[in-house]
Amino acid sequence: MESTQFAIAFLGGLIPALFWLWFWLREDKERPEPYLLIALAFIGGMMVVPLALPLQRLAIEIYSGDNLIFAWVIIEEVLKYAAALVIILWNKAVDEPIDLIIYMVTIALGFAALENALFIFDPIVAGDAVKTLTTGKLRFLGATLLHVLASGTVGAFLALAYYKSNRMKLAFGTLGLFIAIVLHALFNFFIMDSSGETILGVFLFVWMGIIVLLLLFEKVKLIEARHNPAHQYTSL
Repeated sequence: MESTQFAIAFLGGLIPALFWLWFWLREDKERPEPYLLIALAFIGGMMVVPLALPLQRLAIEIYSGDNLIFAWVIIEEVLKYAAALVIILWNKAVDEPIDLIIYMVTIALGFAALENALFIFDPIVAGDAVKTLTTGKLRFLGATLLHVLASGTVGAFLALAYYKSNRMKLAFGTLGLFIAIVLHALFNFFIMDSSGETILGVFLFVWMGIIVLLLLFEKVKLIEARHNPAHQYTSL
């Protein structure tokens, strides 16, 4: 019975993440990435979750309050970035700036898929259908896009430095990671203090960030077109 419930929870986390993955892959439809590498990045993002959980339990023993929130965020964002560096970003298939954003977003969605499954597992076990649907909906519109925004920001900064020196790539990647941590921490601070009346404002913060990320996609496309005139992208 529990295995069936986890399977339902897993599908509940996976299917929405796959929808967002389809949405973001459309941004690279002119020269799409190999499906095998996309799948590898997605699974790699899922594998980060069991790595993050024991570190976050350790953080609970060490920190409290705001420090705990920052510790949790740093663990998640650093591990997602590390997974990208280890699994995919060195691959020769990453041959244009936009690929860096695509793979970072894919890893983020893999992470969100398993994390969301864990969040909706408890209400499924408790037989609380309303809470299950509410939790799933809120994470689909909020937490999942927050992970996309955070990791996509890292990818965008790496993409902006694609044609720069290794030192600049390191600096841009570090700055992108810092901004991702700040964005993620702000979301967590606000969501913990929000009520039903203010949660829409918190989500609006994320959705506006996604719009900025989409604009950065367009900026990166222009950078690639300038360096490689044969690589022309369609606009949004």
